[in-house]
Amino acid sequence: MRSQSSKGKFSASAITAMALFLIIGIRFVGRAESKALHNGIPAKAGDTTQEKIARALSAGPDDISESARIVDKDAQGKTVILREGSNGFTCMPGNPNVVGDPPMCADAASMQWAADFSAHRPKPTNSVPGVTYMLAGATQRSDSDPYDTTSPPLSVGPHWMIMWPFDPNTTGLPTTHKATGAYIMWAGSAYAHLHIMGRP
Repeated sequence: MRSQSSKGKFSASAITAMALFLIIGIRFVGRAESKALHNGIPAKAGDTTQEKIARALSAGPDDISESARIVDKDAQGKTVILREGSNGFTCMPGNPNVVGDPPMCADAASMQWAADFSAHRPKPTNSVPGVTYMLAGATQRSDSDPYDTTSPPLSVGPHWMIMWPFDPNTTGLPTTHKATGAYIMWAGSAYAHLHIMGRP
């Protein structure tokens, strides 16, 4: 039993590490909300570690972000842990100079979803719904095309998301952007998810 438990912990850690590597390089709600690559663009001159931490913390509710792990990536693209956490959420400062790279806080299921998305897998493999917070707002390219990288950027206010394949036909939810309430983003694709405007 102890051996199986150790293997399970190792497997979970490996998935988390892989997801961190991928999500920092390609932030999952930017790539079109989507391919949020840093592309070597500095966030801003004099962006200190404390400023990055503060920006990352702004993405989630206080009771989530205060105990979350905070990660970023350096100029070489390597993952940098800015602060360890204890609640299973990971927060990232994003890059305000890159469309689709907002500050965010995501749980483990969301990070698996992101890893699958960035690897262009046919569908996400998270077995439970993931939760992602973007309470500092975001920029994105499209509400309908997951891989749109060319449309003019759209500004989106504070929101949070449930990373699970919601179907507009069974839920009755709209599929176009709303300033308030909820809608299904990327409807009709394997990466459709629920987009909820405002704070939880």
